[in-house]
Amino acid sequence: MTSASLENRASALNKQLESLDLAGRLALVDGLEGKVVFTTSLGIEDQVITAAIGSDKLGIEVSTLETGRLFNETVALIDETEETYGILIKRFYPEQDDIDAFAAKYGMNGFYDSVEARHACCGARKVKPLARALEGASFWITGLRRGQSGNRADTPFAEADLDRGLIKINPLADWDIETIRAHVESQAIPVNPLHARGYPSIGCEPCTRAIKPGESERAGRWWWENDEKRECGLHVPEAAASAIPQPTPLASSPLTGDEAR
Repeated sequence: MTSASLENRASALNKQLESLDLAGRLALVDGLEGKVVFTTSLGIEDQVITAAIGSDKLGIEVSTLETGRLFNETVALIDETEETYGILIKRFYPEQDDIDAFAAKYGMNGFYDSVEARHACCGARKVKPLARALEGASFWITGLRRGQSGNRADTPFAEADLDRGLIKINPLADWDIETIRAHVESQAIPVNPLHARGYPSIGCEPCTRAIKPGESERAGRWWWENDEKRECGLHVPEAAASAIPQPTPLASSPLTGDEAR
């Protein structure tokens, strides 16, 4: 599909999705031709989407990026969510040689020292595993919302991702956090206990803090950087992938648990 046709299809789909509720939006995408993948970070928005997919028995593949440095609460929630909704959440890990190459160049926690190093870490632990999670996908569902940050204020329901050659679907684009919380409570959806401790947006443990009164939802992510529009490279093209040090040509293996810490 050409870039123009992908953009035209995304534009038409955006208009269709606008008038539907969450269940209708997901059902519409589930009925389209092509592989549909939802990537969850186990945040409160993503839990709403996962609950809808599981409850309605949709054929949407649910995946997560197990970076090796997630909070223990986040890892535990993966198992709880699978059990609650009877679904499989596919876990995609970084490759050991990528982590070794990063540590050799920057140090294991070198992401604190420069934006370049942080992009490289996100590239190894998130961007490259995402590429594997989205292999063969025509549609990528995310939990992006307009209220999460100024950088996401214009998030559409559907948009062309020309770099990946697919259409990104954001079914909660118009939901505010109050609506999200009310829905979670009414549907008894399991959520990360860190939300109640001041973490509205949760990523890797070393890179996430609780927010302060008056701060935006994503202020606790990479808080040591000054750029208010900071992202990891999954949704806003940055230097993440290109900054990854090239590993030595050794056999790679996925990381598990403490190996990545």
